Amino acid sequence: MKTIGLLGGMSWESTAQYYRLLNEFTRDRLGGLHSAKCVLYSVDFAEIEQLQATGQWQAAGEMLADAARSVEAGGADLLLICTNTMHKVAEQVAGAVGIPLLHLGDATAEAVLAAGVRRVGLLGTAFTMEQDFYRERLAGHGLDVIVPDAAGRELVHRVIYQELCVGVVREESREAYRKVIAELVAAGAEGVILGCTEIELLVGAEDSSVPVFPTTRIHAAAAVEAAL
Repeated sequence: MKTIGLLGGMSWESTAQYYRLLNEFTRDRLGGLHSAKCVLYSVDFAEIEQLQATGQWQAAGEMLADAARSVEAGGADLLLICTNTMHKVAEQVAGAVGIPLLHLGDATAEAVLAAGVRRVGLLGTAFTMEQDFYRERLAGHGLDVIVPDAAGRELVHRVIYQELCVGVVREESREAYRKVIAELVAAGAEGVILGCTEIELLVGAEDSSVPVFPTTRIHAAAAVEAAL
């Protein structure tokens, strides 16, 4: 079994889910007392968030590249960036190491296509929904990606940073997300990507009339497949 390298802490709430899922999927595949071989580097998210907010993506990429080198030195055979947003610097991180980076966007697109979905709604941070780096990665796989309107994007982003990243799950926010999802479906979405690793703490399949694609779960499952 290969060792999975994790760049986590962005936020640790979702990184904890990554660790749980990697071990559950490994146990399910191998049985008995088997668990995933992992090397985790968990950053201080406050430092990363400040760089995000001020547009200092090069500096954020350098920070994650340094972390990736440490993960590789720790024996990792493949690498995961445990956040959708920071895939904005995925090429910078991948270029810093000699082990393969399993891109979250690629794994998600494959899952969407396997479900027979082509037009998909995307929920995530404002960076993920509004900038090109993630939407174009999905579009490169043949997906037609739509995002919420400005008010919806603001709500989704605010709940992620002010609530989910600090472990707060509110029923009012769940209902608000349901309305945003319904609006995406009304706009023609055949499925919805939960494109922020914290969103799965709030909503799931039961909150949508179309299939949802939980990126944390998808990424973790793809990592286990690559490691076995």
